[in-house]
Amino acid sequence: MGAADAIREDRLWQRHADMAKLGGTPKGGVNRQALSAEDAASRNLLGSWARARGFAVSTDAIGNLFVRREGTDPKALPVMSGSHMDSQPTGGRFDGMYGVLAAFEALEALEDAGVTTRRPVVAVAWTNEEGSRFQPGAMGSAVFAGHNDLDEMLQVKDWKGIVLKDALAETLKAAPAPMLDGRPGFPLDGYVEAHIEQGPRLENENKTIGVVTAIQGSRRYIVTTHGEEAHAGTTPRAARKDAFAAALRMAQAMYEATTDDDDTLRFTIGRVEVAPGSPNTVPGQTVFTIDMRHPDDAVLEAHEKKLKEIVAAKAAPCSAGIERVTVVPPTNFDPMVVDLVRAKTNELQLSHMDMPSGAGHDAMHIAHLCPAGMIFVPCERGISHNEIENATPQDLAAGARVLVEVLVDLANR
Repeated sequence: MGAADAIREDRLWQRHADMAKLGGTPKGGVNRQALSAEDAASRNLLGSWARARGFAVSTDAIGNLFVRREGTDPKALPVMSGSHMDSQPTGGRFDGMYGVLAAFEALEALEDAGVTTRRPVVAVAWTNEEGSRFQPGAMGSAVFAGHNDLDEMLQVKDWKGIVLKDALAETLKAAPAPMLDGRPGFPLDGYVEAHIEQGPRLENENKTIGVVTAIQGSRRYIVTTHGEEAHAGTTPRAARKDAFAAALRMAQAMYEATTDDDDTLRFTIGRVEVAPGSPNTVPGQTVFTIDMRHPDDAVLEAHEKKLKEIVAAKAAPCSAGIERVTVVPPTNFDPMVVDLVRAKTNELQLSHMDMPSGAGHDAMHIAHLCPAGMIFVPCERGISHNEIENATPQDLAAGARVLVEVLVDLANR
C-alpha cells in the first residue's frame, strides 16, 4: 500500500468535526482566536492524537506546535507541512485547520502504510496566523523564519490590553508540550502547506487541486483628509471643506484606477472613520484604509504612484495625505516544489490548475528558509473567513493524497 492509498477520508473528516467543536459557533463556524482557551484545547487534542501514534510533540518560544515522525537518517534535515489552528472571530472550520490536519493525516498515512523516509517529517501548527487578536498575522512563522523579533512579538497587546507573553504562558500551561531549546527556528529541507483556496476559481473551473505558484504581494495604506467642521444647516455646499466628500472623490477615482482587464489586482477600502461623527456637522476629517495586492511588485509600485496622484488631485478644497503602513513582497514558490506538486497531482489523476494565492499564508515566510510550495483545494462558493465556510470530504482527502506523495519525495531526496 502506497502512502496516498493510506489517506483515510473518513478519519480526516472526523478530525475536522472534532476540532470544530472547540470554539464552535451556532452557525457552524468557529471562534478560536490565537492563544485563547479554545486554541489551547485544540493544541491538547492534536497532541493527544500525536502521542497515541508515537510521534514526538514539542513547542517553541512563540508557541508553534510541532509533531515529528522520525526518519532513518538522524543527521538529515526535516521536511515540514502544516498551517494554523487559530481562526477569525466568526471563522470557518477549514481555514488553516485543514493544513494542520492534512499534515497530520500524512504522518498517520506514512505510519499505516509502513513507509520509511530518510528525513524526518514534521507537522506544524503555527501560532497566530490570522492576526485577529494579536497583530501582526502569520506571527509564529515570521518569528520562526527570523522576519519578526521574538521579544518584540511577546510584548504585543490584544484589543483588551492583554500582553501576548502572558496569553502564551497561559496557553502553554493549559496545553503543555516539551519546549525546544533556544529561540524559534531550525533548519528545514522543504515545506509544503495545504489550504482551502478561499476563493472561487477551483470550483468555477471544476478543478480539484490548485498548484500554487506564488503568493500575491500586499501593501496597506492609510489616507487622511483634513477639512473644516461646519454647521450642516447653515453652510452652503460651495463654502464647505467637507473631508468626507473629498474622501469619496478619492475613493471613486482609486477604484477606477485599480480596475484591470484580467481582474488580478485586488483593491479594498475596508475601514472608514469620519470625524467628528455628528449627524448635523460637516465632517472635518476622514480616515480610510486601503489593502492592495498583486503577484507582481512592479504593478503594485505603479499603482501606488497612481494612488498618490489621486490624493493630490482630488483633495481640494481640503488637504490630504497617504501613508504606506505595510509592505509584503510577492512570494514565488520554488519551481522544484511546484513541479513536484503538479507531477503528483497528475500521477493521482486529479484535475488541477496553476494559480497564485490571493491571501497571505505562513508559507510566505518559510519560503525564505527552504524550497516551499502550497496545495489548494476548493471551498464552496469561495467563501472563507465566514462561519458558513465549507469543503467536501472528497476534496480534502484528495489534497492530502497529493500532499503525502510530495512529502515522501521531499523526505527521501
